Formats: sequence, C-alpha cells, structure tokens
Amino acid sequence: MNLVELFIYPIKSCGKIPLNQAEVTLKGLAGDREFMWVDESGQFVTQRTYPQLTKIRVQQLENEIELSVDNQEIEPFKLQPTLTGTSKTVQVWRDQTVAIDQGDAVADWLQNALKQDEQPYFRLMRQSPDFIRPVDPNYAVNPNNQVSFADGYPCLLTNTASLAELNRKLKETYSTSSQEIPMNRFRPNIVIDTNQPFIEDNWKTILIGEVYFDLVKPCSRCIVTTTNQKSGERNELKEPLKTLATFRQQPRGVMFGFNMIPRNTGTIQVGDSVEVVEIL
Repeated sequence: MNLVELFIYPIKSCGKIPLNQAEVTLKGLAGDREFMWVDESGQFVTQRTYPQLTKIRVQQLENEIELSVDNQEIEPFKLQPTLTGTSKTVQVWRDQTVAIDQGDAVADWLQNALKQDEQPYFRLMRQSPDFIRPVDPNYAVNPNNQVSFADGYPCLLTNTASLAELNRKLKETYSTSSQEIPMNRFRPNIVIDTNQPFIEDNWKTILIGEVYFDLVKPCSRCIVTTTNQKSGERNELKEPLKTLATFRQQPRGVMFGFNMIPRNTGTIQVGDSVEVVEIL
C-alpha cells in the first residue's frame, strides 16, 4: 500500500493544492485550512450553504496566496497573509476560537467573485497561533491534540479501492458511468492506494514516511459530496451520497474515509509506503 495523492486546502471550502511532499504538524498538513470565511457574526461559512466557494482556486506563491475564479472577468487577487490584523472570535461548529481578519480588499474581491451584490458579506480569517483549537476530547488521543479550521480532525485519509467500489455501485444503479465521481468530492488530505475497499475501518495506527497516525473516527459525509468541485453545481439525484448510504450508513452517519491525528511531526510524500502498525 502506498500514498498516492496529497492535498491541502489553505482556505476552508475553497480549491485544493496538490503536493508531492508535505510537512505534517500536530494540527495537520502544513498550510491546510489555515484560513476560512466567516459571516458578520463570526460563523464559519462552507460549501454546505455556499457551494460556489469551490470555484475559488487557490495557489501558493512564495509569500502570497493567489485567489482566482475560472472563466470570469475578474482579476486574480494576491493575498499577503497577516498575523497583525484585527482579532475576532469565530465559530467552527461548536468550537469558538480567535482568528485574524485578513482585510477589506480580499473580502471585497470575494464579493465580486461570487457575484454577491448584497449581503451576506464574508470576511477571510486566519487561525491565530496564539489560540489552540483542541480536537473533540471524545476522540482525542491526548489532551494536547489540536486542529486547524478543518471540521474536526487534523487529517483525512481516503482509499482508492473505496472510491472504485462506490463508482461500481453507481454504475450498477444507473447502468451508465455518468454518475461516477472523482476523489475530490471527499476533499481528502491523504489518498492511499489499496485493493480492498474500506480496509482502513480496521486500522488503529499506521505509519506513513516518518509519521505515525492514529485513526480515531470514520468520516461522516454531507451534501458537499454531491457538489461538483469545479463548477459548484449540486447533483440533482443527491449522488453519490444517496448510493453511499445504501452500504455505508452507520449510527453516526454515512461514512467514507477516516479522520486521523498525527502522533509526531515529520515529512510524508507521494510514493511512501503505508504500514499498518496496530489494528482494532
């Protein structure tokens, strides 16, 4: 088994950046979900309610982050991230933490990019290094476990064989390949290549490169999986969530992929072997 793809999403719910190599920090891959959009009350904003956020492409430059939108007459925006802006309390699910406002210019750019002439008006916030957001204590391995602006856990792992099985069922249901989907619907950080679907359900600890990961909770899926990650359009048949629910429904939701917590920092890269250290 090998690691075949690595992704970070610098801005929560916006475009991905593929990597050949990543630094693993205690709160996930370096640069992943360090930023997020919030509404005027400080509530986090995602594709769940604004699927068009996926059309915001993100590119990391040397000291800047470039935002752009395909096929629109709007110039890309180069953001100079800051840790000296106005601090504000923000909400991510049940968590409250403090983040740093990235300024009016990027907020105005998003308003234009999304063609929103009226409210809501979103602000881009950066996670403050002075405030740790802890992992849910019900799943934390130790009290020091922390997370970025990801939904709840530092890293998300998916498996190529699981996607192949889902696409097989979709093709079987619709007698066509028209509903088959790419892995980007699940917005993973780490994609591994195996020949057994959902084999990770039985893992407790794995080693990738020089980093140990504890698999703490299967990932429950939502309407984002029905959103085309290029166009922002929702699938009218609610696929693949509808089909996934026929064979991956569990008490806490419809599951695909696994949430992980790194035990240590280090480097991982595409091609690394995946070693199962401990099973359930």
